[in-house]
Amino acid sequence: MFKFLKEKIGNWARKLSEEVKKEPEEIKIKKISKKKPEKEKKEEGKRKRSEEEIKEERKISAHIHEDIQKEQKRKEEELKELEKKKGFFEKISEKFGSIIISEEEFKKYSEEFESLLLENNVALEVAEKILKEFGERTIGKEMQKKEVYFYIKNSLKEVIGNILIDSFDSVEKIKEKKEGPYVILFCGINGTGKTTTIAKVASLLKKMEISCVIAAADTFRAASIEQIKKHGEKISIKVISGQYGSDPASVAFDAIKYAKKNHIKCVLIDTAGRMHTSKNLMEEIGKIARVCDPDLKIFVGESTTGNDAVEQAKAFNNQIKIDGIILTKADVDEKGGAVLSVGYATKKPILYFGTGQEYDKLELFDKKKFVEKLGL
Repeated sequence: MFKFLKEKIGNWARKLSEEVKKEPEEIKIKKISKKKPEKEKKEEGKRKRSEEEIKEERKISAHIHEDIQKEQKRKEEELKELEKKKGFFEKISEKFGSIIISEEEFKKYSEEFESLLLENNVALEVAEKILKEFGERTIGKEMQKKEVYFYIKNSLKEVIGNILIDSFDSVEKIKEKKEGPYVILFCGINGTGKTTTIAKVASLLKKMEISCVIAAADTFRAASIEQIKKHGEKISIKVISGQYGSDPASVAFDAIKYAKKNHIKCVLIDTAGRMHTSKNLMEEIGKIARVCDPDLKIFVGESTTGNDAVEQAKAFNNQIKIDGIILTKADVDEKGGAVLSVGYATKKPILYFGTGQEYDKLELFDKKKFVEKLGL
């Protein structure tokens, strides 16, 4: 999970090693090569050498010299590769040591930092926010060489922590409501795993002994009602449905009435996956929200889609004012940028990660743990 971003940040934060006091390996090789001929001369001076022996020794010496040159070249290539791999933090540590980091120097290295963030699906506005706050904590700060790595790493940890919105426990909110069922509306586009996520939430509530019912309010997509009913059968949760093409708001409202009548604690409303660019479909979900007046509106997005998830979340937030976010496929998201971006763009918290197809693969989002997963 978040492999690429973690590796990049880990490389940046790698502590700058103390200067190597030992001589470079290639210099040692040279010294050895110089001492060897002298030793051989002393030994060979004890005996008379034939012309053939001298020629043979020259050949051997030439081979040794060739091997040394190859070894030197290999070492030089390794050093060049290591230099290329040096991360942002290492370069800053080497460059500044115990002096004050200037704005000009920070800008030079921050370009690399920004590129790294953008490559890992961090939205531009979020990358700029991180750079701004990071710069405010770093530019003009005087540090001892041994403090540079730790100060920069801790500063970035705080900045990223501030970017993420504090989450809340949705299960506790359900328990706290005294009168009537707690209604949760789920929205998002097709293919993000929204329906499966609803089944996961229903399974979670059942395990916590919170009764619930599912409203199959996706009356638009073919086989959507059968799909949610299949999930309902597997986890033994009642599904309220209507006919394809019927008013989805009416189906959701019927589910709420059923919950009230049967003293069911929570209603989970599945809605049609719709493109955020479709005005008519977005207005339809707005109608569902007005009719049902949900206690919680959750956007379900796919972590791996990066900036697309950000734009989708913004559109749904503008339409119905979402309250929280669930990101699916987080287990295969090697970049992690969407996690930083979606919450910041909407100013709404991430509640859960979907980490697999099984019903128990729903991980409660923890800001502190996420930052730790990034290697900070």
